[in-house]
Amino acid sequence: MKFDPQKHHRRSIRLKGYDYTQAGAYFVTMVTYQREPLFGEIVDGEMRLSPMGQIAEEHWRAIPDHFPHVELGAYVIMPNHVHGIIIITDGGGGTPWRAPTTHAPTDNIEKFGKPVSGSLATIIRQYKSSVTRRIQNELYGLDTSSPAIWQRNYYEHIIRSEAEYHRIHRYIESNVDNWIKDNENPVKSK
Repeated sequence: MKFDPQKHHRRSIRLKGYDYTQAGAYFVTMVTYQREPLFGEIVDGEMRLSPMGQIAEEHWRAIPDHFPHVELGAYVIMPNHVHGIIIITDGGGGTPWRAPTTHAPTDNIEKFGKPVSGSLATIIRQYKSSVTRRIQNELYGLDTSSPAIWQRNYYEHIIRSEAEYHRIHRYIESNVDNWIKDNENPVKSK
């Protein structure tokens, strides 16, 4: 099938004109490929991480080691997705709450094939690729049948107030308890 730019255009789900390198708090969700429960299971109200889940958690905690301008808020590794809060700091100790009222300089806007250093997209891309690489190297070695790990893209939400931050924090912390009702739970639909 020949590429048709009208039909095959990848639309961005990001906020148009927003500078995702600026200081701010962001709620992100990354989902496993086809929502497969690769990262573990919930047993008796506790998340039990599989070896893949342990790798996903180790790499999440290491994000600030690779991006010194990043702090991590609440996070949870679930059977088939990861929720977390990423805080990009400016070093000035100011508020991380942002309302996208101004457009970013065009050099800070992420474009397909042109990553922007320190942007949220670059942080997520590095996280997902490092998790995938380590899982493939450590768990599958030279086996070419290793599974795909991630669905394409990720969900993000710009956190705009302290109240919203606390609401999202509580949502993340209660994710394991609410798994039975979660839309990402494949058992829910049965």
